[in-house]
Amino acid sequence: MQRRNRPKSQGRDPWKSVIGTIGFVAPSFDAARTANSRALACLRLSVGVLFVIFGQYKVFGTQFTLGGGFEDWIRRFLSESAYPFMVPVLRDFVLPHARPIAFLVAYGELAIGLALVLGAMSRTASVFGGIFMLTLLFSSDYPGPQAAFWQYFGASLEHLVLALCFAAFLIGRPEETLSLSSFRKRRVDRHR
Repeated sequence: MQRRNRPKSQGRDPWKSVIGTIGFVAPSFDAARTANSRALACLRLSVGVLFVIFGQYKVFGTQFTLGGGFEDWIRRFLSESAYPFMVPVLRDFVLPHARPIAFLVAYGELAIGLALVLGAMSRTASVFGGIFMLTLLFSSDYPGPQAAFWQYFGASLEHLVLALCFAAFLIGRPEETLSLSSFRKRRVDRHR
């Protein structure tokens, strides 16, 4: 907050004179918007870095895509934690097509991460990231038929939090700050 010396008000709002006496000025709408943009940009960058880390080892290594790593995860989901409606999808569609889907997951994670880090096509990446997180949530976070309602949320925190981050990127303006488009816009504005 900024300190300012203001003269005592005459005939104005009494709260403004109190604020002026104390010396604090409420932040403007633009300052709040800038702070929110920076916070959303930091969140976007953080989620993007996570996706780049997890995507790059899958793309540049062979264990996940060619070495059976993806199939092992799907089998584990089927035996332990898939929601009942996802079992036939995982068993009858994903496992028979495991290799192409493994490459789709690997390159998809890397693409989502790069888009978020660069701040290019963040909303499109967020749509696919949200679909990916919901797919993982329903494939791996089933707490069981006897679980209390709150346990469904507790079991799914790992994927639900990231799905909510993607929702925030869709709702907000994720590319307003610290992105390729914001740097390009600033550069064009400087040359005018």
